[in-house]
Amino acid sequence: MSQRISKSLVVGGATLVTQAAWNAELEAKHQKVVEWLHAEKLAGVLIRRNENVAWMTGGAVELRVLTPGETGVASLLVTAAGKRYYLTTENEAPRLRDEEFGSLDFEPVVFPWYADETAAAAVKLSGGPMGSDTPVAGFKPVDLYPLRAALSETEIARYRWLGEETAAATVESLHEVEPGLSEYDLEAITAQNLLRRGILPSVYLFAVDDRIMKYKHAVARGARLKRYGMLNLCSRKWGLAISITRFVHFGDMTAELSGRFKSAAQVNAALLDATRTGATSAELFRVAKAAYAAEGFPGEERFHHQGGATGYGEREWVATPNGGEVVLNNQAFAWNPSIRGGKAEDTVLLRDGVIEWLTATPELPVINAVVDGRTYPAADVLVKG
Repeated sequence: MSQRISKSLVVGGATLVTQAAWNAELEAKHQKVVEWLHAEKLAGVLIRRNENVAWMTGGAVELRVLTPGETGVASLLVTAAGKRYYLTTENEAPRLRDEEFGSLDFEPVVFPWYADETAAAAVKLSGGPMGSDTPVAGFKPVDLYPLRAALSETEIARYRWLGEETAAATVESLHEVEPGLSEYDLEAITAQNLLRRGILPSVYLFAVDDRIMKYKHAVARGARLKRYGMLNLCSRKWGLAISITRFVHFGDMTAELSGRFKSAAQVNAALLDATRTGATSAELFRVAKAAYAAEGFPGEERFHHQGGATGYGEREWVATPNGGEVVLNNQAFAWNPSIRGGKAEDTVLLRDGVIEWLTATPELPVINAVVDGRTYPAADVLVKG
């Protein structure tokens, strides 16, 4: 087996992934891509999207400079002959060599910043028909999601760390929230707690009071908290995405709002119970629809998507009435059922028929929903006096 990486993944002084395990992950991915290239009759594939770069490099490489950009400051090239390259500009090359690709076996291809030679170099190095995960003239458009959908043991180790740390940052932020703060303050508090852990916030849906009730995607607009606040966020590290939502309420909650949280938790439990290898997107949508009706909220599924598979995208796919996507073993999911102010959202992993919570927050109140004798916890609202 070729040596693909010459270091272990060490976080906070602890080894999260050994060099041998990381090397095995990268070798398996390399072979998977080469086999896929032969099956697709392609001489090479240009990999430019950040999520695919992260997947191909086992999370070792972060090319993002523009935070919301789909692509970064370099591209990967993998050829059917088994060669691996990164293509970048002269101004980016020194840092990429030192801090991103230095321990990996990708060969550099460097050109001036003012002359993007990526496509021409890729064709020359591959020597035949090309695929690309972003639009490039003359290249076949390709979707690498099927290759990255099921997670390896080393990816799961990174995911567990990210879920645990994101959950801790969210709980820490929730305890810092107090009446009078604006939605922008809530964003800032949470971003600080994530960024100081080396985690990038990627979605901010922070709202207070009536805006939580009115909007499913309540991006911050500066309203000041009176009684009810929501931290709804996604985070990223090593290319992996975590989703989590938590709530705080000052003073007693109404019975109606409390009931909506219990119903959302029950819909969430129904979805988790149905998240089994081989289940389709359409089947899961029908599960959510039936669960809402059973809770006395028929048609609630029409007002927002219910979530779905996650991993290297905040949602790799969402459950839809006619969706043909299929649940895989070792795949991550983030369901987000909501009922007019009440909501449940966590990131979980389906592993050998068992649901594992990556974002558990047992220090917060918990609603235990039961489906066919199986208990599925969901976070309840943190109520403060």
